[in-house]
Amino acid sequence: MAVADDMKPVDLVIVAVKYNGLHSAIEMMKNCVGENTIIMSVMNGIDSEEIIADTFGKEHLIYTVAQGMDAMKFGNDLNYTKEGELRIGIVEESQKKNLEDVCCYFDDVSMPYAVEENIMKRMWSKFMLNVGVNQTCHAFETTYAGVLKEGSEENKIFIGAMNEVIALSQAVGIGLTEEDAGYYIDIVKTLKPEGVPSMRQDGIAKRKSEVEMFAGTVKRLAGKYGIKTPVNDLLYDKIKGIERNY
Repeated sequence: MAVADDMKPVDLVIVAVKYNGLHSAIEMMKNCVGENTIIMSVMNGIDSEEIIADTFGKEHLIYTVAQGMDAMKFGNDLNYTKEGELRIGIVEESQKKNLEDVCCYFDDVSMPYAVEENIMKRMWSKFMLNVGVNQTCHAFETTYAGVLKEGSEENKIFIGAMNEVIALSQAVGIGLTEEDAGYYIDIVKTLKPEGVPSMRQDGIAKRKSEVEMFAGTVKRLAGKYGIKTPVNDLLYDKIKGIERNY
């Protein structure tokens, strides 16, 4: 904490923490954020930006999705076959310069990225995928190949969890469709079949997962809009049960 206390405002802060560490990260980075600091969250949920904005204001943000990667990290070993890319965008005119500055920086360092006209739909789309693939792989101790096996219980849960996010997105005005789900299922098909997402990696390491960011968020929003989410309810209970037995 002493290092954070000694920090001065920087140009760019990238928030890449687990969901249960977000609030402590916000507290730790306060001295890093000045009037012109840009903040990016690569956590791939749908509420980390809003949580960050509650402290620092939306004018500091650009909205970000990380997708297409299959990195696996166990201990100090990191392996991947797909490096992925960032999708970035803004939701307010006050964030336009942030986007321009980050694009210039990413061009300088050859970062794979694309600018999204509708970044909220892209964020919800990746959230939909993670709700399906991350939670199913964790709850059923399986791989990308396991959730893609047509007719299997894992595949039905994977698809069912995503369909509940589609229904929820339509209620809130984002408007995901089965076509959006198909796009992300096709991305999973390009990943290493025996690979596993970060949530399954947490399970293998017996770490607390990000179930609150995924099924927890789905359940909270579904309650607000009166939508039934039996698949995410099942995944939430199953994952919580796994974690109680660590």
